[in-house]
Amino acid sequence: MGLNLEEQKAVDRFRANVVEPSMHSLVILDFWAEWCGPCKALTPVLEKVAADYADKGVVLAKVNVDEEGFIAGQFQVRSIPTVYAIFQGQPVADLTNARSESQLKATLDQLLAKLPIKPGGAPAQDIAPLLAMGEEVLAGGDAERAASIFSQIVEIDAGSGAAYGGLIRAMTALGEVDEAEAVLNALPTELAGDAEVARARAALELVRNKPADSELAALEAAATPDNPEGQLAYAEAAFAAADRDKAAETLLAMIAADREWNDGAARAKLLQIFEAVGLEDPWVAGQRRRLSLILFG
Repeated sequence: MGLNLEEQKAVDRFRANVVEPSMHSLVILDFWAEWCGPCKALTPVLEKVAADYADKGVVLAKVNVDEEGFIAGQFQVRSIPTVYAIFQGQPVADLTNARSESQLKATLDQLLAKLPIKPGGAPAQDIAPLLAMGEEVLAGGDAERAASIFSQIVEIDAGSGAAYGGLIRAMTALGEVDEAEAVLNALPTELAGDAEVARARAALELVRNKPADSELAALEAAATPDNPEGQLAYAEAAFAAADRDKAAETLLAMIAADREWNDGAARAKLLQIFEAVGLEDPWVAGQRRRLSLILFG
């Protein structure tokens, strides 16, 4: 990113003291300095309000502009005190003009009513049973109910890649491809590499161009053993049309006939389908056994 060592250390401190707590809490971020008289007057107010709202998921973080000039510069701080409310790493309100206890509390009440704050930073295992329920419902074919479950989990833990991944896959199964893509594109950058998000991305890519029934029938007719391009196109279309059995059958037949065709394109596509469905899914386990018999049996 072009940062020198001291700037990188400043970013790391800010991430630990502000960004990470803000993933589950509302952080009051106060830019101040020792020589600033108004800052000294405001500090007791901020500390009292933060203490009063601690059980609601509010914490106070302070940045000395003389010691952390790089961070202050990134926020374009022109005067102090400057105070922001931070949630999930992003400023959600400018609190600078709320100098009294009542003003601060009124603004915080408005923010807390809108944001999915987790008081106390509830551990990830608290949502594990809900995640399992969502996966079970989705595997059972009730994508609408699964989407509702995963949406609720996201409200509880907005930093859960598994919850977002499940929501995107459920929306994809419902045919809400554009909406699912919008959720994917709006994810926080720290979730971009999450395994469950990657699984959801793979599922979305496979179904993005769902064919019409007439087109699917035409592709199936063209998917003959002497036309591997046609077989591959049909397998992709069949999976996009929610017929994963036919997609797998076609790809396994291609691998059995010529596993090296087009640099192993059929196997690569089958593995992409496995990732989209989920490597722990019983259906995937069965198809992987069939693949192993073809490759090593």
